Amino acid sequence: MMSISTDSIYSHWVFKETSPSLKKVIFPMVSDRTQVISRAYRVLNAASGASFRTSVFIDPEGIIRTKLTYPDDVGRNLPEHVRILQALQFAKQTGEGVPANWMPGQPGISTDPSNIGKI
Repeated sequence: MMSISTDSIYSHWVFKETSPSLKKVIFPMVSDRTQVISRAYRVLNAASGASFRTSVFIDPEGIIRTKLTYPDDVGRNLPEHVRILQALQFAKQTGEGVPANWMPGQPGISTDPSNIGKI
């Protein structure tokens, strides 16, 4: 896990020193001042020069599994991030699909196309 923004390393340092919630951050905070990362993930707001508020879930094979982009005036939902991570792990471990509104402990669904309309 890491955070990436177009802010400078100095901005990250100030935010971390002054924000009670950021003082608890233990993962790397990466500066993307050149906007190379933001462009590669297609999350750069060209008008402002800053990244959109986006969370990207990448599996161990380097494949993007989920990308959530939030409006500037809406904060992230960290419990939903945890649920998504658990759902991705469940699907990988079981080979089952994860239905809408799935929560840990609930069953998955068959991904066999021959079962469409039967279950």
